[in-house]
Amino acid sequence: MQKNIYLFIAILYFITACQQREVLSTHGIAYLEKKEKLIILNKSNKNDTINILGQPSTKGMTNDNLWIYIERTTGRSKLIKLGRTYLKKNNVLVLEFNNYGILARKEFYNKKNMREIKFAKNVTENEIRKQNFIYSFLSSIREKMKNRRE
Repeated sequence: MQKNIYLFIAILYFITACQQREVLSTHGIAYLEKKEKLIILNKSNKNDTINILGQPSTKGMTNDNLWIYIERTTGRSKLIKLGRTYLKKNNVLVLEFNNYGILARKEFYNKKNMREIKFAKNVTENEIRKQNFIYSFLSSIREKMKNRRE
């Protein structure tokens, strides 16, 4: 009986104490919130920005003077929630430079102040895809039937 109690305590200890530190996974620029404070509006230029933050995660589609930096950090929840991943940080920094390469606009978004984007709930049906699926399905059946005859 005592061996079972010791075994139960040992297993309980290993289950609860296996991982003391939280495991975080960061994608993009680490510590973006601290680094963005080093970039000064109407003073910093593109070279200063590259020295502080590196190359942007993405640039504007039509405007090459619009730079976007992203930081996304996820972590694993505790044992109670079965180790599911959750979003810890979701920071986005949008920089816009003027024609001379000087920072003209700076916007920082974090997880709390990002607005939810509402998408339309209507679904567009694709008739071509339906015909292709039916045609390919019937063609495969026809091929199987031919193979059985031979």
